[in-house]
Amino acid sequence: MRYLPLTDTDRSDMLDTIGAPDIDALFADVPEAARLSGPIEGLPMHASEMAVEKHMRRLSKKNLAASDAAFFLGAGAYKHHIPASVDHIIQRGEFLTAYTPYQPEIAQGTLQMLFEFQTQVARLYGCAVANASMYDGSTACWEAVAMAGRVARGKKRKVVLSGALHPHYAEVVRTMAKFTDDEIAGAPPSLTARPDDDGLIARIDGDTSCVVVQYPDILGRLPDLAKIAEAAHDKGALLIAVNTEPVALGAIASPGELGADIVVGEGQSIGVGLQFGGPYLGLFAVRDEKHVRMMPGRLCGETVDAGGKRGFVLTLSTREQHIRREKATSNICTNSGLCALAFNVHMTLLGEKGLRRLAMENHRLACFAADRLAKVPGVKLLNDAFFNEFTLLLDGDARSIVRELTQQDILAGVSLARLFPGHDALSNGLLVAVTETTTEEDVETLASALEEVLA
Repeated sequence: MRYLPLTDTDRSDMLDTIGAPDIDALFADVPEAARLSGPIEGLPMHASEMAVEKHMRRLSKKNLAASDAAFFLGAGAYKHHIPASVDHIIQRGEFLTAYTPYQPEIAQGTLQMLFEFQTQVARLYGCAVANASMYDGSTACWEAVAMAGRVARGKKRKVVLSGALHPHYAEVVRTMAKFTDDEIAGAPPSLTARPDDDGLIARIDGDTSCVVVQYPDILGRLPDLAKIAEAAHDKGALLIAVNTEPVALGAIASPGELGADIVVGEGQSIGVGLQFGGPYLGLFAVRDEKHVRMMPGRLCGETVDAGGKRGFVLTLSTREQHIRREKATSNICTNSGLCALAFNVHMTLLGEKGLRRLAMENHRLACFAADRLAKVPGVKLLNDAFFNEFTLLLDGDARSIVRELTQQDILAGVSLARLFPGHDALSNGLLVAVTETTTEEDVETLASALEEVLA
């Protein structure tokens, strides 16, 4: 519970200092219709601290924790096992209290960690250079689109989005594009066994600055990145590959290896818990070193000091905090440094062999689940191929079925109707994710429950 120590006099002094007549003046840009005209109905005006704590505990008992359920949720946030050693290391005082190093070379430990993190991301993505992380996957996606516009020097403003891009990522791109001249060319999702790569390629033209493709996509399918990259490059466009499940890259070819020019994604799966949706970790890398100065965020480099000893420096810092705003390539003022450290620690503990073993165990369990669930009457498996996430087509409304199964402590997956509201054709689609934390017993529990509700 927060303790607010400010007095009315403190607030008045602050308002006088900044020249505001009252607190309401600070919210002048918020539309009148969006403001509260009075206290929230149903909330008491006053309560003791102990009473509020008891009330909040009662409310919390209504939640169903991920660890207390048969858990099959995914769609960009995944439940993976995080070794206790990760939390032990990131809780050390020198890491936990560290913030953006404004005198960076003093913080050699922080810089070394970020340098190692960049190396891990670059190798994972098959790219030449990665930055020192970003806010999250969706905003990293937009930053990649903005970077493609800089590479094109404003001569090309069309952005082609795959219909199988995570809708939240697509919405962030559309929101940010309202402040630029970019034309966002989206497409509706389609329930087909394989991605419509040819349809995506047909939308690329000479005005296209970039093509944004998720890999694996929102339905768990694997687009042909090499084919799409060739088509994009033929039109002078960049290919942006989005990856929301980095564990998959322990089993499938890296996007950079397949021709993606910019690779971005969400790093939450490695070292970072679900955490009620955040904070998470944005990853960003480029395949060609010539694009380094167009990148957003910060970049740590390795050097030697005057005595010839190995050291680390903040090589590039293109955020608006560090240079004049009009020259900044990004105005996102955080790089989720503690989450980047957790990623770095977990990835170091895994190593390349460990990551590959983890990926194969995810895939093995997902194949087991897909085979078992496809045998349930009224359930059809959509995918021809997948990593640890796949789409089921149910004989019924998936959203209502998901709600019904929560009453049995089963979090069955994410309904496509929730991800794509307004698309009635997707109402029977259910996105199911399986990780190393899923047991065969969990799968059998879900299968039995589906047999019951679909009977």
